Amino acid sequence: MSRLSLNKILLLAITLLIAACSGTRHLPPGEKLYGGAKIKLVSSENIRNNKKQFINATVNAALRPRPNKRFLGMRLKLCFFMAAGESPKNKFTRWLKKQGEAPVLIKDISPNATAKIIDAALFNIGIFNSSTSYNTIKKKHTVQIIYSSIIHKPYTIDSISYNLRDSSIRDLIVAENKLSIIQTGSDYNLNQLKDERSRLDAILKNNGYFYFNPDYLLFNADTAGVGYSVHLTLSIKDSIPVNALIVYRIRNVFIDQAYSLNVTIKDSSIRTNTFQNIIFLGSEDEMLIRPKVIAQSVYLKQFEIYTRNNHNTTLNRIMSMGTYKFVQIKFSESDTLSRGFLDVTILMTPMPKHTFRAGIDLVSKSNNNLGPRINLSYLNRNAFKGAELLTVNLAGSFEAQIGGGSKNAFSYSINPQLELYFPRFIVPFKIKTRGMFIPKTRISLSFNYLKKVNYFDMRTFQFIYGFKWKQDRFSEHELNPVNVSITTIANKSADFTALLESNPFLKKSYEEQFISGGSYTFTFNEQILQDKRMQFYFQLSTEVAGNSFSLIKLIAGKKPSAEMPLKVVGAVYSQYAKLCVDGRGYYNLKNKDKLALRVFAGVAAPYWNATTLPYTKQFFSGGPNSIRAFHINSLGPGTYHQLNDNAGFLQLGGDIKIELNAEYRFTIYKFFKGAVFADAGNIWQLKSNPAMLGNPLSWSGLYKELAVGAGIGVRLDVSFFILRFDFATPLRKPWLENNHRWVFDQMMLGNSSWRKENLVLNVAIGYPF
Repeated sequence: MSRLSLNKILLLAITLLIAACSGTRHLPPGEKLYGGAKIKLVSSENIRNNKKQFINATVNAALRPRPNKRFLGMRLKLCFFMAAGESPKNKFTRWLKKQGEAPVLIKDISPNATAKIIDAALFNIGIFNSSTSYNTIKKKHTVQIIYSSIIHKPYTIDSISYNLRDSSIRDLIVAENKLSIIQTGSDYNLNQLKDERSRLDAILKNNGYFYFNPDYLLFNADTAGVGYSVHLTLSIKDSIPVNALIVYRIRNVFIDQAYSLNVTIKDSSIRTNTFQNIIFLGSEDEMLIRPKVIAQSVYLKQFEIYTRNNHNTTLNRIMSMGTYKFVQIKFSESDTLSRGFLDVTILMTPMPKHTFRAGIDLVSKSNNNLGPRINLSYLNRNAFKGAELLTVNLAGSFEAQIGGGSKNAFSYSINPQLELYFPRFIVPFKIKTRGMFIPKTRISLSFNYLKKVNYFDMRTFQFIYGFKWKQDRFSEHELNPVNVSITTIANKSADFTALLESNPFLKKSYEEQFISGGSYTFTFNEQILQDKRMQFYFQLSTEVAGNSFSLIKLIAGKKPSAEMPLKVVGAVYSQYAKLCVDGRGYYNLKNKDKLALRVFAGVAAPYWNATTLPYTKQFFSGGPNSIRAFHINSLGPGTYHQLNDNAGFLQLGGDIKIELNAEYRFTIYKFFKGAVFADAGNIWQLKSNPAMLGNPLSWSGLYKELAVGAGIGVRLDVSFFILRFDFATPLRKPWLENNHRWVFDQMMLGNSSWRKENLVLNVAIGYPF
């Protein structure tokens, strides 16, 4: 059969499929399907394009109901529903109907009602005198409705006045005029008026008007002015509760640290303990957390004016302790002779104090290493009755290389770790904190033992002392002024020694190193804003090491030198500076699809007492969270290419890293997700290395040494767990000759040798970025 005949048959089959899936074959006799609606805006006046677009979007959003969904001309969901029948009899047809969509019939449409809805929507954006009519276009099986709306220019706000009978409320509102959402000269918009009422209500709530409500504020619009102008008057409704106009103060504060939904609130007169005018329910021995610690997070103080800010700060700080599952704050009128006082009851439901977790994973890496990993952890959420978080972790793993022709290439590791978080800054001086979130001090002590059988034993001790705090919901800081680690290598085999001797640059990286420095990381993350169309993520991290030791040595008359490196506690100390920037953008499309973009750039430089970076501080590229078309850590530096051999774990690192990633994420079915992605990047060295492996970075030729890959992915996303499978292939290989680096035209999917060399499957937990 010729290719032309095959194409004709295929085209005919597609045409028949589209016709069969129109969804109109099984309609009830005499019924027609609603084919959707269109709107025509008619105006004798000149309306600017940007306003016209806004008006058009507003009226289209008012159309009800929506017609049956279509894809490439086919109403697939309607087809499923109709094919399943009215009373599905088996599991498949019941499932089919559940995936389907009931027909939207023209008999269920009320064009008159929709026309009124359209006029109401136009009224809400300042087009007060619109008139909408309609007509229908009938086809064999469908009916389409055409709406015509006669419109005029939107009314604009000419002026705003305040007719508020309560002078205190008037003064508060007028004082915040500069931040008003409603500005003179702007178009009338009902939604903006509602937002302005909410803003004003927040101001009043923050000044003691506890019982005030935005519905008590009323905007009156007067259109008697010149042209399309409207004058707004803000007033307070006549019939509102008396207590809405009273400024409230805090009288009593009660705290129940062991509240349960199944237990009645305790009587505050029985077994109480008072600290800083806060009444704790229960005796001191029954306190889960010391009253002093809780009091530091309670901003609702006795006799102070109630403010919404103090309310929210108290709630957020207690929750951020990490000790309580639920926190409720209840208010009631205080039983006093004078009005205007509130009693506050803070109900705190604790989480279990002790938690033990155990897990086992099967780890598979792109460098053919496979093996199990066991994780054991113990968590104490209130170690010393001060909301301290104590975690003890023990991890162990075993890996063996299952390919590549290697023999006895396996390793195992043991990693115990102790971490302790304090809900405050632990420093020798006092720091006042009034933010919504509690700052935390972190102390961490860990040991890692790694044995590469037939190569070496590596032991690493690390101690970290630092702080974490949130500036707001989006911004977080982490400062580690003390970060000390020492790595020793023992039991070097003859094979390992020979490998290092053949590569002096790698040998220098694997020398015993003492690292003492500090780091700072700033993170800005908008991903918590689920409804935001464009979400941004930015992280800046810096790290320095060795400067304090070099300063001490200089004072002692010893000058640090890479040729004659100085030592501390018997080991050469590292000295370097490192800077990384990670920027991401997440563009949320319709139907929960997402376009994710990422740019990463990092640079690190050794100096004075060091010529190379410690191996653990170097940059690497390639793998499931990097350039996915290349094996883990296999790219670079520059045009250097290392073959997978028995020394596959000794990949060369770089001083500079640049990566660009783009990924389109979409839903296939419920928790079954898909992705199409492209990655580009590489690592480079700042200067030539002793082994002459990889050229140093040349900014003018940087783009010529970028590796590029692309692929498709499948993800199982069940919110708390994401299992990711990314299948990728290289499009550009930087180690090839200049004019032959693009290889996308050399794909041979039918060739097993090509597939083995160029197709990479990455299996990972979580999204790559």
